[in-house]
Amino acid sequence: MKILVYGATGRIGSRIVAEAVARGHDVVAATRGPSEVPGASEVVRGDILDPVSVAGLAAGRDAVISAISSGFLKGAPAYDVYVAAAGSLVDGLRTAGPAAPRVILVGGAGSLVVGSGVRVVDLPDFPPQFKDEALAQADALEIWRSVDDIDWTYVSPAGTIEPGERTGRYRRGGDELLVDETGQSTISMEDYAVAVVDELEEPAARRTRITVAY
Repeated sequence: MKILVYGATGRIGSRIVAEAVARGHDVVAATRGPSEVPGASEVVRGDILDPVSVAGLAAGRDAVISAISSGFLKGAPAYDVYVAAAGSLVDGLRTAGPAAPRVILVGGAGSLVVGSGVRVVDLPDFPPQFKDEALAQADALEIWRSVDDIDWTYVSPAGTIEPGERTGRYRRGGDELLVDETGQSTISMEDYAVAVVDELEEPAARRTRITVAY
C-alpha cells in the first residue's frame, strides 16, 4: 500500500510510519522542512494547509494519514490548525474525485463521551490546559462528519496515550470513552499505531469515528 503521512516526525506519526513500514508498506513523509524520517521511502516538503499541495502529493496514493499536532505560531499554540487542515484535506482530495485516497485522521479523546452522554472535554475535571486543543480537534471531527464523498476514518485514542510497549492488543469502540476494569483509559502510542495500520489494511469503520484503548 502506498501511504502519505503528514506529521510523520511527531511522536505518534513516527510510530505510525514505523508500523506501516514494518508491514511492508511504502510510506512517503510530508514535512514542512528538511527532516529525517526513519523507514520512509521518501521525505517531501508538503503543506497540509495548501489544498493544491495536498492534491499533488496524494495523487497515486492509496491512503493519506494526518498525524499533525498543533505546534506553535509566534509562540502561541496554533490550535486552529486542526480545522484548517480538515478543510484543506477535503478540498485537495476532492479534486481526485472517486480516485481520492482513503484518509485516516489521528484525533483527540476530548470529543468522546462518557456514559452520561457528556463529552470528556466538558467534564468538570478536564485539565484546563488541554481544553482549547480538545475543542479544536472536536471542531475538526464535525467537519469530517459532514463529508460523504471521501473515505475517512477519525481515530481517537484513549484518555491517556503515552510512549510504551507494542503489544498488538487493544479494544475498539465508537464515540464512547473506553475504560478498563479499574476505570482507567490508556493506550501506548505503539499500539495506537498498530490500530491505525490495522484499520488501513482491513477497513471496518468508513466515514465514522472510532476509539482504541486497552
